[in-house]
Amino acid sequence: MTDKIMPVTQTIRGDEKAVGLTETNYQSPGNRGFHRYQCIYVVRDGRTAEFRRDLGPTKKWKGVKLLNIPSLLEHTCDELIALAEELRNEQAIDVKDLLELDKINLV
Repeated sequence: MTDKIMPVTQTIRGDEKAVGLTETNYQSPGNRGFHRYQCIYVVRDGRTAEFRRDLGPTKKWKGVKLLNIPSLLEHTCDELIALAEELRNEQAIDVKDLLELDKINLV
């Protein structure tokens, strides 16, 4: 766990420089199951802030690898979003997720 709270932002601009982009699975608000979220990190008031977009239930993303794309303010938000879509569509398969190996009971 981290001991710091990251600021959030409600909006981003497409031409705004970004620190990075991640796509990962989190529990959705209201305990509606796990969803895949796209998080874009931008600078607000001299600190890194997170913009989060819900991409839907994780079952829609079965077999698709999680993403972590660093940018370090070299690319815009739109460029990172386009890169994420390109990487998602490369037929990269997360075999562990596809075979549900984390659910195997070895006892």
